[in-house]
Amino acid sequence: MSSVSKGDKNIAAVPSTKRKSLRINLNDNIYGTFSEIGAGQETARNFFRAGGASGTIAKAMSAYDKDFSDAIYGIEQDRRYVTQARLKRMLTHEIDLIEERLSRKKHPEKLFFSYANTVATIDFAKKFKGHGWVGLKFQLDPLEDYNEIIMHIRFKENDAKLQQETLGTLGVNLIYGGFYMHDSPKDLLKSFYDNLDKDQIEIDMINFSGPRFAYVDNRLMSLQLVKNQMTNAVMFGPDGNNLLPAQQLYKKNILTLRGSFRPVTKVNMDIYQKATELFYAESKVDPENSRTIFEITLSNLSAEGEINERDFLDRAELLCSLGQFVMISNFSEYYKLVEYFSEFTKARMGLAMGVYNLVQIFDEKYYRNLSGGILEAFGKLFFKDLKIYLYPLVDEKTGAVINSENLKVHPRMKELYKFFKYNGKVVDIDNYDPDILNIFSRKVLKMITTGEEGWEKMLPEGISEMIQNHRLFGYTKRR
Repeated sequence: MSSVSKGDKNIAAVPSTKRKSLRINLNDNIYGTFSEIGAGQETARNFFRAGGASGTIAKAMSAYDKDFSDAIYGIEQDRRYVTQARLKRMLTHEIDLIEERLSRKKHPEKLFFSYANTVATIDFAKKFKGHGWVGLKFQLDPLEDYNEIIMHIRFKENDAKLQQETLGTLGVNLIYGGFYMHDSPKDLLKSFYDNLDKDQIEIDMINFSGPRFAYVDNRLMSLQLVKNQMTNAVMFGPDGNNLLPAQQLYKKNILTLRGSFRPVTKVNMDIYQKATELFYAESKVDPENSRTIFEITLSNLSAEGEINERDFLDRAELLCSLGQFVMISNFSEYYKLVEYFSEFTKARMGLAMGVYNLVQIFDEKYYRNLSGGILEAFGKLFFKDLKIYLYPLVDEKTGAVINSENLKVHPRMKELYKFFKYNGKVVDIDNYDPDILNIFSRKVLKMITTGEEGWEKMLPEGISEMIQNHRLFGYTKRR
Protein backbone atom coordinates (compact mmCIF):
# COMPACT_ATOMS: atom_id res chain seq x y z
CA MET A 1 0.00 0.00 0.00
CA SER A 2 1.29 3.43 -0.92
CA SER A 3 1.91 6.30 1.43
CA VAL A 4 2.55 9.97 0.68
CA SER A 5 5.39 9.92 3.23
CA LYS A 6 7.40 7.48 1.15
CA GLY A 7 10.40 9.05 -0.54
CA ASP A 8 10.47 12.31 1.42
CA LYS A 9 11.77 11.41 4.86
CA ASN A 10 14.74 13.72 4.38
CA ILE A 11 12.76 16.72 3.21
CA ALA A 12 11.81 19.13 5.98
CA ALA A 13 8.27 20.46 5.87
CA VAL A 14 8.80 24.22 5.59
CA PRO A 15 6.31 26.86 4.52
CA SER A 16 8.14 28.34 1.52
CA THR A 17 6.59 27.78 -1.91
CA LYS A 18 9.80 26.29 -3.28
CA ARG A 19 10.13 23.79 -0.44
CA LYS A 20 6.52 22.72 -0.79
CA SER A 21 7.00 22.18 -4.54
CA LEU A 22 10.22 20.25 -3.98
CA ARG A 23 8.68 17.96 -1.39
CA ILE A 24 5.94 17.06 -3.85
CA ASN A 25 8.49 16.55 -6.65
CA LEU A 26 10.68 14.26 -4.57
CA ASN A 27 7.80 12.00 -3.67
CA ASP A 28 8.08 9.14 -6.17
CA ASN A 29 4.37 8.33 -6.00
CA ILE A 30 2.68 11.70 -6.61
CA TYR A 31 2.03 12.13 -10.32
CA GLY A 32 -0.44 14.25 -12.24
CA THR A 33 -1.43 17.02 -14.61
CA PHE A 34 -1.73 20.81 -14.54
CA SER A 35 -4.41 22.60 -16.58
CA GLU A 36 -4.37 26.36 -16.17
CA ILE A 37 -6.62 28.67 -18.17
CA GLY A 38 -6.53 32.44 -17.95
CA ALA A 39 -3.48 33.33 -15.87
CA GLY A 40 -0.43 31.61 -17.34
CA GLN A 41 1.22 28.49 -16.02
CA GLU A 42 2.23 29.90 -12.66
CA THR A 43 1.44 26.85 -10.51
CA ALA A 44 3.24 24.41 -12.82
CA ARG A 45 6.13 26.87 -13.10
CA ASN A 46 6.76 26.65 -9.36
CA PHE A 47 7.18 22.90 -9.65
CA PHE A 48 9.44 23.16 -12.70
CA ARG A 49 11.67 25.70 -10.93
CA ALA A 50 11.93 23.66 -7.73
CA GLY A 51 13.68 20.79 -9.57
CA GLY A 52 12.86 17.12 -9.94
CA ALA A 53 9.55 17.85 -11.68
CA SER A 54 9.90 15.09 -14.28
CA GLY A 55 8.60 12.50 -11.82
CA THR A 56 5.62 14.67 -10.81
CA ILE A 57 4.31 16.46 -13.88
CA ALA A 58 2.72 14.22 -16.49
CA LYS A 59 1.45 17.19 -18.46
CA ALA A 60 1.11 20.97 -18.11
CA MET A 61 -1.20 22.76 -20.48
CA SER A 62 -3.07 26.01 -21.02
CA ALA A 63 -5.91 26.02 -23.53
CA TYR A 64 -6.33 29.79 -23.88
CA ASP A 65 -8.16 29.73 -27.20
CA LYS A 66 -11.85 29.14 -26.57
CA ASP A 67 -12.37 26.93 -29.61
CA PHE A 68 -9.37 24.81 -28.67
CA SER A 69 -10.57 24.62 -25.07
CA ASP A 70 -14.02 23.53 -26.23
CA ALA A 71 -12.44 20.85 -28.41
CA ILE A 72 -10.69 19.42 -25.35
CA TYR A 73 -13.25 19.86 -22.58
CA GLY A 74 -16.51 20.29 -24.45
CA ILE A 75 -18.92 23.22 -24.54
CA GLU A 76 -20.67 24.48 -21.41
CA GLN A 77 -24.44 25.05 -21.69
CA ASP A 78 -24.07 28.70 -20.65
CA ARG A 79 -21.08 29.18 -23.01
CA ARG A 80 -19.02 30.49 -20.09
CA TYR A 81 -15.49 29.44 -19.17
CA VAL A 82 -14.80 30.78 -15.68
CA THR A 83 -17.28 28.54 -13.91
CA GLN A 84 -17.38 25.71 -11.41
CA ALA A 85 -18.86 23.40 -14.04
CA ARG A 86 -15.91 24.11 -16.34
CA LEU A 87 -13.40 23.44 -13.59
CA LYS A 88 -15.02 20.12 -12.67
CA ARG A 89 -15.05 19.08 -16.32
CA MET A 90 -11.33 19.90 -16.59
CA LEU A 91 -10.44 17.91 -13.47
CA THR A 92 -12.44 14.85 -14.50
CA HIS A 93 -11.19 14.90 -18.10
CA GLU A 94 -7.54 14.98 -17.06
CA ILE A 95 -7.92 12.25 -14.44
CA ASP A 96 -9.66 10.02 -17.00
CA LEU A 97 -6.74 10.54 -19.39
CA ILE A 98 -4.18 9.56 -16.75
CA GLU A 99 -6.13 6.43 -15.86
CA GLU A 100 -6.48 5.58 -19.53
CA ARG A 101 -2.86 6.16 -20.51
CA LEU A 102 -1.00 4.74 -17.52
CA SER A 103 -1.18 1.08 -16.59
CA ARG A 104 -2.00 0.36 -12.94
CA LYS A 105 -0.07 -2.87 -13.24
CA LYS A 106 3.04 -0.95 -14.19
CA HIS A 107 2.44 1.84 -11.63
CA PRO A 108 0.67 0.17 -8.67
CA GLU A 109 1.93 2.74 -6.15
CA LYS A 110 1.17 5.93 -8.06
CA LEU A 111 -1.11 8.54 -6.53
CA PHE A 112 -2.68 10.39 -9.43
CA PHE A 113 -3.83 13.99 -9.27
CA SER A 114 -5.26 16.67 -11.50
CA TYR A 115 -4.84 20.35 -10.67
CA ALA A 116 -6.83 22.91 -12.63
CA ASN A 117 -7.82 26.54 -12.60
CA THR A 118 -9.94 28.70 -14.85
CA VAL A 119 -9.64 32.41 -14.05
CA ALA A 120 -10.11 35.93 -15.38
CA THR A 121 -7.49 38.37 -14.16
CA ILE A 122 -7.89 42.16 -13.91
CA ASP A 123 -9.19 43.92 -17.03
CA PHE A 124 -7.37 46.73 -18.85
CA ALA A 125 -9.61 49.40 -17.32
CA LYS A 126 -8.86 47.99 -13.85
CA LYS A 127 -12.56 48.15 -12.96
CA PHE A 128 -12.98 44.39 -12.65
CA LYS A 129 -10.24 42.83 -10.54
CA GLY A 130 -10.96 39.31 -11.64
CA HIS A 131 -11.96 36.00 -10.12
CA GLY A 132 -11.67 32.30 -10.78
CA TRP A 133 -12.14 28.67 -9.84
CA VAL A 134 -9.30 26.50 -8.54
CA GLY A 135 -9.45 22.78 -7.83
CA LEU A 136 -7.58 19.59 -7.06
CA LYS A 137 -8.72 16.01 -7.69
CA PHE A 138 -6.33 13.54 -6.05
CA GLN A 139 -5.74 10.12 -4.57
CA LEU A 140 -4.26 9.33 -1.18
CA ASP A 141 -4.28 5.60 -1.82
CA PRO A 142 -4.17 3.85 -5.24
CA LEU A 143 -7.12 1.65 -4.26
CA GLU A 144 -9.30 4.53 -3.02
CA ASP A 145 -11.59 6.81 -4.94
CA TYR A 146 -10.50 10.39 -5.64
CA ASN A 147 -10.83 13.29 -3.24
CA GLU A 148 -11.68 16.76 -4.44
CA ILE A 149 -11.15 20.31 -3.18
CA ILE A 150 -12.78 23.12 -5.14
CA MET A 151 -12.67 26.82 -4.28
CA HIS A 152 -13.66 30.15 -5.73
CA ILE A 153 -11.29 33.09 -5.46
CA ARG A 154 -11.53 36.85 -5.96
CA PHE A 155 -8.39 38.81 -6.77
CA LYS A 156 -7.63 41.98 -4.81
CA GLU A 157 -4.40 43.13 -6.45
CA ASN A 158 -4.38 45.73 -9.23
CA ASP A 159 -1.75 44.16 -11.46
CA ALA A 160 -2.23 41.10 -13.69
CA LYS A 161 1.31 39.83 -13.16
CA LEU A 162 0.94 39.98 -9.39
CA GLN A 163 -2.39 38.16 -9.63
CA GLN A 164 -0.74 35.41 -11.69
CA GLU A 165 2.02 34.98 -9.11
CA THR A 166 -0.53 34.90 -6.30
CA LEU A 167 -2.49 32.21 -8.11
CA GLY A 168 0.70 30.17 -8.57
CA THR A 169 1.45 30.28 -4.85
CA LEU A 170 -2.14 29.35 -3.98
CA GLY A 171 -1.95 26.40 -6.38
CA VAL A 172 1.17 25.03 -4.69
CA ASN A 173 -0.45 25.47 -1.27
CA LEU A 174 -3.53 23.56 -2.46
CA ILE A 175 -1.60 20.61 -3.89
CA TYR A 176 0.76 20.41 -0.93
CA GLY A 177 -2.08 20.72 1.57
CA GLY A 178 -4.16 18.10 -0.19
CA PHE A 179 -1.42 15.49 0.08
CA TYR A 180 0.14 16.40 3.42
CA MET A 181 -2.53 18.15 5.51
CA HIS A 182 -5.75 16.35 4.54
CA ASP A 183 -6.16 14.90 8.05
CA SER A 184 -6.68 18.39 9.47
CA PRO A 185 -9.06 20.32 7.16
CA LYS A 186 -9.02 23.46 9.34
CA ASP A 187 -5.23 23.68 9.21
CA LEU A 188 -5.36 22.81 5.52
CA LEU A 189 -7.71 25.72 4.95
CA LYS A 190 -5.41 28.14 6.78
CA SER A 191 -2.40 26.87 4.81
CA PHE A 192 -3.89 28.22 1.57
CA TYR A 193 -2.59 31.62 2.69
CA ASP A 194 0.98 30.44 3.30
CA ASN A 195 3.28 33.02 1.69
CA LEU A 196 0.22 35.08 0.80
CA ASP A 197 -1.56 38.03 2.37
CA LYS A 198 -5.28 38.51 2.93
CA ASP A 199 -5.18 41.67 0.81
CA GLN A 200 -3.94 39.69 -2.20
CA ILE A 201 -6.73 37.20 -2.62
CA GLU A 202 -10.10 36.24 -1.17
CA ILE A 203 -11.50 32.73 -0.92
CA ASP A 204 -15.28 33.04 -0.75
CA MET A 205 -16.38 29.44 -1.36
CA ILE A 206 -14.88 26.02 -0.80
CA ASN A 207 -16.15 22.43 -0.94
CA PHE A 208 -14.42 19.21 0.13
CA SER A 209 -15.55 15.81 -1.13
CA GLY A 210 -14.26 12.26 -1.42
CA PRO A 211 -13.48 9.37 0.96
CA ARG A 212 -10.95 11.26 3.10
CA PHE A 213 -13.35 14.17 3.55
CA ALA A 214 -16.48 12.14 4.17
CA TYR A 215 -16.58 13.44 7.76
CA VAL A 216 -16.13 17.11 6.74
CA ASP A 217 -19.21 19.32 7.01
CA ASN A 218 -18.73 21.94 4.31
CA ARG A 219 -20.88 24.41 6.23
CA LEU A 220 -18.27 24.34 8.97
CA MET A 221 -15.57 25.00 6.40
CA SER A 222 -17.61 27.99 5.22
CA LEU A 223 -17.69 29.25 8.77
CA GLN A 224 -13.90 28.93 8.94
CA LEU A 225 -13.53 31.14 5.86
CA VAL A 226 -15.31 33.98 7.65
CA LYS A 227 -13.74 33.27 11.02
CA ASN A 228 -10.22 33.34 9.51
CA GLN A 229 -11.03 36.56 7.62
CA MET A 230 -10.53 34.91 4.25
CA THR A 231 -13.86 36.43 3.17
CA ASN A 232 -16.64 38.55 4.65
CA ALA A 233 -19.61 36.36 3.78
CA VAL A 234 -20.40 32.78 2.80
CA MET A 235 -23.60 31.02 1.78
CA PHE A 236 -24.98 27.51 1.77
CA GLY A 237 -28.23 26.12 0.44
CA PRO A 238 -31.01 23.92 1.80
CA ASP A 239 -28.97 20.82 0.90
CA GLY A 240 -26.08 22.04 3.09
CA ASN A 241 -23.70 22.52 0.17
CA ASN A 242 -21.65 25.71 0.01
CA LEU A 243 -22.68 28.22 -2.64
CA LEU A 244 -20.89 31.10 -4.33
CA PRO A 245 -22.54 34.33 -3.08
CA ALA A 246 -21.84 36.22 -6.32
CA GLN A 247 -23.65 33.51 -8.30
CA GLN A 248 -26.65 33.49 -5.98
CA LEU A 249 -27.00 37.29 -5.73
CA TYR A 250 -26.05 38.52 -9.21
CA LYS A 251 -28.67 41.01 -10.49
CA LYS A 252 -31.26 39.58 -8.08
CA ASN A 253 -33.81 41.14 -5.77
CA ILE A 254 -32.56 40.24 -2.28
CA LEU A 255 -34.58 39.97 0.93
CA THR A 256 -32.62 39.32 4.12
CA LEU A 257 -33.75 38.29 7.58
CA ARG A 258 -31.07 38.62 10.26
CA GLY A 259 -31.35 36.73 13.53
CA SER A 260 -29.81 34.28 15.97
CA PHE A 261 -32.23 31.47 14.98
CA ARG A 262 -31.25 29.68 18.18
CA PRO A 263 -33.61 28.00 17.49
CA VAL A 264 -35.72 29.26 14.60
CA THR A 265 -39.20 30.12 15.95
CA LYS A 266 -42.71 30.72 14.68
CA VAL A 267 -41.99 34.45 14.90
CA ASN A 268 -38.95 34.11 12.61
CA MET A 269 -41.02 32.26 10.04
CA ASP A 270 -43.92 34.72 10.34
CA ILE A 271 -41.53 37.61 9.67
CA TYR A 272 -40.11 35.70 6.70
CA GLN A 273 -43.49 34.83 5.19
CA LYS A 274 -45.14 38.23 5.68
CA ALA A 275 -42.07 40.21 4.58
CA THR A 276 -41.75 38.01 1.49
CA GLU A 277 -45.38 38.73 0.56
CA LEU A 278 -44.80 42.49 0.84
CA PHE A 279 -41.48 42.28 -1.00
CA TYR A 280 -42.91 40.27 -3.90
CA ALA A 281 -45.82 42.72 -4.18
CA GLU A 282 -43.38 45.55 -5.01
CA SER A 283 -43.52 46.60 -8.66
CA LYS A 284 -39.71 46.62 -8.80
CA VAL A 285 -39.41 43.06 -7.55
CA ASP A 286 -39.45 39.98 -9.76
CA PRO A 287 -40.30 36.95 -7.59
CA GLU A 288 -38.72 34.67 -10.22
CA ASN A 289 -35.43 36.56 -9.88
CA SER A 290 -35.26 36.90 -6.11
CA ARG A 291 -33.27 35.34 -3.32
CA THR A 292 -34.39 35.28 0.33
CA ILE A 293 -31.60 34.80 2.86
CA PHE A 294 -31.50 33.96 6.56
CA GLU A 295 -28.38 35.72 7.80
CA ILE A 296 -26.37 35.07 10.98
CA THR A 297 -23.50 37.39 11.86
CA LEU A 298 -20.17 36.15 13.16
CA SER A 299 -20.59 38.41 16.20
CA ASN A 300 -23.86 36.63 16.98
CA LEU A 301 -22.21 33.22 16.72
CA SER A 302 -19.45 34.36 19.09
CA ALA A 303 -21.73 36.27 21.48
CA GLU A 304 -20.83 33.91 24.33
CA GLY A 305 -17.08 33.99 23.65
CA GLU A 306 -15.58 31.37 21.34
CA ILE A 307 -17.70 30.17 18.44
CA ASN A 308 -19.46 26.94 19.34
CA GLU A 309 -19.39 24.88 16.15
CA ARG A 310 -21.96 22.40 17.38
CA ASP A 311 -24.34 25.25 18.17
CA PHE A 312 -23.75 26.72 14.70
CA LEU A 313 -24.52 23.40 13.02
CA ASP A 314 -27.68 23.02 15.12
CA ARG A 315 -28.97 26.33 13.76
CA ALA A 316 -27.89 25.45 10.24
CA GLU A 317 -29.63 22.05 10.36
CA LEU A 318 -32.96 23.61 11.30
CA LEU A 319 -32.82 26.39 8.71
CA CYS A 320 -31.79 23.98 5.97
CA SER A 321 -34.64 21.63 6.93
CA LEU A 322 -37.04 24.53 6.33
CA GLY A 323 -35.63 24.93 2.81
CA GLN A 324 -33.77 28.17 3.51
CA PHE A 325 -30.61 29.72 2.10
CA VAL A 326 -28.25 30.74 4.90
CA MET A 327 -25.54 33.39 4.97
CA ILE A 328 -22.81 33.79 7.58
CA SER A 329 -21.35 37.29 7.47
CA ASN A 330 -18.82 39.49 9.18
CA PHE A 331 -21.10 42.54 8.85
CA SER A 332 -22.23 43.67 12.28
CA GLU A 333 -23.79 46.83 10.82
CA TYR A 334 -26.60 46.62 8.30
CA TYR A 335 -25.10 49.26 6.00
CA LYS A 336 -22.06 47.02 5.44
CA LEU A 337 -24.34 44.12 4.49
CA VAL A 338 -26.22 46.31 1.99
CA GLU A 339 -22.91 47.57 0.56
CA TYR A 340 -21.86 43.96 0.06
CA PHE A 341 -25.09 43.09 -1.75
CA SER A 342 -24.62 46.19 -3.92
CA GLU A 343 -21.46 44.64 -5.37
CA PHE A 344 -23.68 42.10 -7.11
CA THR A 345 -27.00 43.82 -7.77
CA LYS A 346 -28.64 47.19 -8.29
CA ALA A 347 -32.13 45.71 -7.99
CA ARG A 348 -34.55 46.40 -5.13
CA MET A 349 -33.40 44.97 -1.78
CA GLY A 350 -35.28 44.40 1.45
CA LEU A 351 -34.40 43.91 5.10
CA ALA A 352 -36.93 42.15 7.34
CA MET A 353 -36.47 42.94 11.02
CA GLY A 354 -38.13 43.59 14.36
CA VAL A 355 -38.59 46.94 16.08
CA TYR A 356 -35.61 46.42 18.39
CA ASN A 357 -33.23 46.03 15.45
CA LEU A 358 -34.53 49.16 13.73
CA VAL A 359 -34.07 51.22 16.90
CA GLN A 360 -30.48 49.98 17.05
CA ILE A 361 -29.87 51.15 13.49
CA PHE A 362 -30.64 54.68 14.70
CA ASP A 363 -28.13 54.44 17.57
CA GLU A 364 -25.13 56.70 16.89
CA LYS A 365 -22.68 54.59 18.91
CA TYR A 366 -22.46 52.03 16.09
CA TYR A 367 -21.02 54.58 13.64
CA ARG A 368 -18.26 56.27 15.63
CA ASN A 369 -15.63 54.71 13.37
CA LEU A 370 -17.06 56.53 10.34
CA SER A 371 -15.82 60.06 9.63
CA GLY A 372 -19.33 61.01 8.54
CA GLY A 373 -20.94 59.23 11.47
CA ILE A 374 -24.52 58.03 11.22
CA LEU A 375 -25.23 60.22 8.17
CA GLU A 376 -22.51 58.44 6.20
CA ALA A 377 -23.89 55.05 7.25
CA PHE A 378 -27.43 56.04 6.29
CA GLY A 379 -26.21 57.33 2.96
CA LYS A 380 -24.81 53.86 2.28
CA LEU A 381 -27.89 52.13 3.64
CA PHE A 382 -31.01 54.02 2.61
CA PHE A 383 -29.93 55.66 -0.61
CA LYS A 384 -29.69 52.24 -2.22
CA ASP A 385 -32.95 50.86 -3.60
CA LEU A 386 -33.84 49.44 -0.19
CA LYS A 387 -36.88 48.98 2.01
CA ILE A 388 -37.20 47.77 5.59
CA TYR A 389 -40.14 45.49 6.43
CA LEU A 390 -40.83 46.00 10.12
CA TYR A 391 -42.33 43.35 12.42
CA PRO A 392 -44.01 44.75 15.56
CA LEU A 393 -42.99 44.26 19.16
CA VAL A 394 -45.15 43.84 22.25
CA ASP A 395 -44.16 45.98 25.24
CA GLU A 396 -43.85 43.42 28.06
CA LYS A 397 -44.90 45.99 30.69
CA THR A 398 -47.88 47.67 29.01
CA GLY A 399 -48.87 45.08 26.41
CA ALA A 400 -48.90 47.81 23.75
CA VAL A 401 -47.95 46.86 20.19
CA ILE A 402 -45.01 48.93 18.96
CA ASN A 403 -44.52 49.56 15.24
CA SER A 404 -43.01 52.24 13.00
CA GLU A 405 -45.63 54.79 14.08
CA ASN A 406 -44.94 54.75 17.80
CA LEU A 407 -41.41 53.39 18.28
CA LYS A 408 -38.97 55.65 20.14
CA VAL A 409 -35.52 56.58 18.86
CA HIS A 410 -33.04 58.98 20.49
CA PRO A 411 -34.37 62.57 20.44
CA ARG A 412 -31.50 63.63 18.16
CA MET A 413 -32.55 60.96 15.65
CA LYS A 414 -36.27 61.80 15.51
CA GLU A 415 -36.16 64.00 12.43
CA LEU A 416 -33.80 61.65 10.63
CA TYR A 417 -36.10 58.73 11.38
CA LYS A 418 -39.15 60.67 10.17
CA PHE A 419 -37.38 61.49 6.92
CA PHE A 420 -36.84 57.83 6.05
CA LYS A 421 -40.13 56.65 7.50
CA TYR A 422 -42.27 59.08 5.52
CA ASN A 423 -40.29 58.57 2.33
CA GLY A 424 -41.51 54.99 2.25
CA LYS A 425 -38.27 53.33 3.33
CA VAL A 426 -39.91 51.65 6.36
CA VAL A 427 -42.98 49.46 5.80
CA ASP A 428 -44.97 47.92 8.66
CA ILE A 429 -45.90 44.25 8.58
CA ASP A 430 -49.56 44.59 9.60
CA ASN A 431 -50.94 41.11 8.95
CA TYR A 432 -48.78 39.50 11.65
CA ASP A 433 -49.95 36.73 13.97
CA PRO A 434 -50.77 38.46 17.32
CA ASP A 435 -50.74 35.16 19.22
CA ILE A 436 -47.00 34.62 18.78
CA LEU A 437 -45.55 38.08 19.50
CA ASN A 438 -44.33 36.97 22.92
CA ILE A 439 -42.11 34.19 21.48
CA PHE A 440 -38.37 34.85 21.67
CA SER A 441 -35.53 32.51 20.70
CA ARG A 442 -33.67 33.09 23.97
CA LYS A 443 -36.78 32.12 25.94
CA VAL A 444 -37.25 28.94 23.91
CA LEU A 445 -33.58 28.02 24.27
CA LYS A 446 -33.76 28.41 28.05
CA MET A 447 -36.84 26.19 28.18
CA ILE A 448 -35.07 23.51 26.10
CA THR A 449 -31.94 23.46 28.26
CA THR A 450 -33.80 23.57 31.60
CA GLY A 451 -36.41 20.99 30.63
CA GLU A 452 -39.35 23.36 30.97
CA GLU A 453 -42.44 22.16 29.11
CA GLY A 454 -44.29 23.94 26.30
CA TRP A 455 -41.45 25.11 24.06
CA GLU A 456 -42.45 22.75 21.25
CA LYS A 457 -45.54 24.78 20.33
CA MET A 458 -43.41 27.91 19.85
CA LEU A 459 -41.55 26.41 16.88
CA PRO A 460 -42.49 25.75 13.24
CA GLU A 461 -43.88 22.36 12.35
CA GLY A 462 -41.30 19.56 12.50
CA ILE A 463 -38.61 21.63 14.24
CA SER A 464 -39.26 20.38 17.78
CA GLU A 465 -39.03 16.77 16.55
CA MET A 466 -35.66 17.50 14.94
CA ILE A 467 -34.36 19.07 18.15
CA GLN A 468 -35.50 16.06 20.18
CA ASN A 469 -34.38 13.38 17.73
CA HIS A 470 -30.94 14.88 17.13
CA ARG A 471 -30.41 16.27 20.66
CA LEU A 472 -29.86 19.81 19.34
CA PHE A 473 -29.12 22.82 21.57
CA GLY A 474 -28.26 20.60 24.51
CA TYR A 475 -31.66 18.93 24.61
CA THR A 476 -31.83 15.89 26.86
CA LYS A 477 -34.88 13.69 27.29
CA ARG A 478 -36.48 14.06 30.72
CA ARG A 479 -38.14 11.13 32.45
